Amino acid sequence: MGVRDMVGFLDPGRYGPDRRLGMRMLLAVAAFAVAAVPFGLVLLLVEAHWPPALRLDRDTAEDLHQQALAHPALVSVLRVLTDMVWDPVTMRLLTVLLVVWLLFRRAWRLAAWAAVTVAASGLVGLLVKTVVARTRPSLPDPVAHAPGFSFPSGHAMTAATCCPVLLLVLLPMVPRRWRPLPWALAVVSVVGVGYTRVALGVHWLSDVVGGWLLGLAVVAATTAAFEAWRTDVGRRRTAPTEGIAPEVRSSDPEPPVGDCPGPRDARRVAG
Repeated sequence: MGVRDMVGFLDPGRYGPDRRLGMRMLLAVAAFAVAAVPFGLVLLLVEAHWPPALRLDRDTAEDLHQQALAHPALVSVLRVLTDMVWDPVTMRLLTVLLVVWLLFRRAWRLAAWAAVTVAASGLVGLLVKTVVARTRPSLPDPVAHAPGFSFPSGHAMTAATCCPVLLLVLLPMVPRRWRPLPWALAVVSVVGVGYTRVALGVHWLSDVVGGWLLGLAVVAATTAAFEAWRTDVGRRRTAPTEGIAPEVRSSDPEPPVGDCPGPRDARRVAG
């Protein structure tokens, strides 16, 4: 395949809106590398055993561990939050319900975006955990235990993926004056789950920060692909305060393929 053939293959103008969406969802994995630069820096510090980062991890773990030992009731609350409320299984079940609801409303592409984002986050997180193979904290008198490797935190990464997905899809359904509330709930959930993992002594602080950054990178990559599809079908770009697809409020949130041609499609028809 020559250079011209390769350029022609990658040119989204050759394909219809749905196929372009599929291509961009796959190519989002490559775009993810750019969005994951902050995560890469954290990973580099962890792998290089940079003394200031290790010191911060140890000091934070020891301070929060002492608080946990001094307050058994706090440990019980943290266990409920991390094992039930903010557990990855709970978060993913919520997104499954979201996808089912979107399919019921015939928001096919939005449902695909949500499902691909959450699935990609889980696979990427598992892959990085296996490659890095960092051991979990070993503290005296541990108050909790967790299996598997430590970096990045799966709880933190799942929260940093599922909360934005839920927020960006459901935000248009919330009256404008109430929108700060779901934003606050999402932030508290993401930050709170990170706190529980470090306070219970099952993750280092850098594990949590790495999970947050990696999860947000996945969301950024797939959202960019979805926004590109919106542009192709002639829909305006939206601000985060509006959600990813404000038209989800309507009874028919997505037009049939071909009913709303994008700029490239319009030029092709005109030509």
